[in-house]
Order: sequence, then structure tokens, then C-alpha cells
Amino acid sequence: MNDFYSMLTPEFLTVILLPALIGGIAVTLCSSLLGVSLVLKRYSMIGDGLSHVGFGALSVAAVMNLAPLKVAIPVVILAAVFLLRLSEHSQLKGDSAIAIFSTSALAIGVLVSSKAGLTNDVSHYMFGSILAMSREDVLLSVVLSLLVIAAYMLLYHKIYAITFDEDFAKATGTNVRFYNLLLAVLTAVTVVLGMMMMGALLISSLIIFPSVTAMRVCRSFRSVVICAALVSVVCFLFGFFLSLTFDTAPGASVVVANLVVFLLFTLIGRLRSGGKATA
Repeated sequence: MNDFYSMLTPEFLTVILLPALIGGIAVTLCSSLLGVSLVLKRYSMIGDGLSHVGFGALSVAAVMNLAPLKVAIPVVILAAVFLLRLSEHSQLKGDSAIAIFSTSALAIGVLVSSKAGLTNDVSHYMFGSILAMSREDVLLSVVLSLLVIAAYMLLYHKIYAITFDEDFAKATGTNVRFYNLLLAVLTAVTVVLGMMMMGALLISSLIIFPSVTAMRVCRSFRSVVICAALVSVVCFLFGFFLSLTFDTAPGASVVVANLVVFLLFTLIGRLRSGGKATA
């Protein structure tokens, strides 16, 4: 254990720690809300795919000395739209399209950064570094996260409809293509914001873990959404302070916290169902 808590000062709390906490909570909430629909639509790995695209965009931005988030967000949004269209109109479906597109973007990012000699400078995009986020990055993350959460809450019923039965949603007059596109765009924004905290390798855990954890014990869509949001925040806070206390990687600590809670909820779900696995 390090002496981190002996280093706490009012300046450190207000300038570094508090902004990181606020930004992290906002991003984890976005990830958990969107993750429920993505997991149920069997499109949960889009987070992993888009994070690789984001790494490529961030690497190019670093080489060109441009603002990372301002470059990565529009690029990843375009990638999300392209992946959605590709999966709808191509023989490449779902995970195959994501894998091909994302690994190509990741390779380009690695080549560009290594060629420019910036491998160490962009490594935190791969593994995450929440305490290294600038004030501008934190502010942008919070603002965009609030917009994502607001959009999700306002369009909750439409998102619910396209999650469970697209054909029925179409029959009732819902523009399914538009809302699928909106879901992809919101996911793209969340992934880029989460990369600053978790890194490209671990951001998909923020999308997948809270939702599948909540599904161990909850049955209705609303209860899963609420439970996933609570689990995501609790696991982030626990993992974050665990990393500060024991000087471990923040992203990996958050993932381990999510894993522990997932196993606990799985056990609770099996006990409640008399030993049978829950859906």
C-alpha cells in the first residue's frame, strides 16, 4: 500500500481527484445505460471495436498535434455509422464486421505512433490514465455524458422498443433505422470518453459487465437498467479508490471490481432460482 492518502491536499482534491471522479461516474453511467440495449441486441462488442478505431484516431491526432477528443469523437461516430450500415447491407454481419474494421484501425494507430516515435505518448490511450486527463477533457467528458444520459432518458421508450422487437416497433410507426443509428452514435461518444479512463483494451468492460451483472438478479428491462447504473457507479468508485490505495492501474482495478460483483450476483441469482442459472 502506498502513502497516497497522506498526500491529499485541497489543491489535489479540487484540481485532479474530484474532476476525475465526476468524469468517471458520468462515463460509467452512460456505458451502463447503453450497455443494456447493446447486450440484449447481441451487439455488445461494438464498444471494443469502436475503442480500437478511437485509438487509431487518437494516435493520428497526437502525431498531428491536434486535440485528441475533438478528432476522435467525429471519427468514431463515423465508424459507428459505417459499421451499422455494413452489418445491415453486407454479408459481413455483427462481430465479423467489427473485428475487421477495428483491428485495421488499431494497426494503423500503432503504425502511425511508432513511426512518429510517440509510442509512449499514446500508450495511456491503450491502458487508460484517468488522473492524467486535462481539465478541458474532463469538462468535455461531463458535458457530453450528460447529453448522452439526457437523450437516453428522453428516448427511453423508443430504445426499449427497438431493443426487444424491431418488427413490432416498425409496425407501430417507429423509425427503427434512426434509433439504431442514434444508439450507435451515443455509444461512439461514450466509448471515446471512456477510453481516457479505461483505455482501448478495457473500455468494453464498462458496457458489458454492469448489464450482464444486473441480468443475474433482475427480470424487467427497467430494473436491469437501474441496477446496471448502480452497479457501474459502485464498481467504478471501489476500483478507483482501490487503485489509489494500492497503486494499481485504475482501469484494471475497475474491471476486477466489476468481475467480483458479477460473480456475487451470479451466486445470488442461482440461490434465488434454486441452483438454476438465470438468464
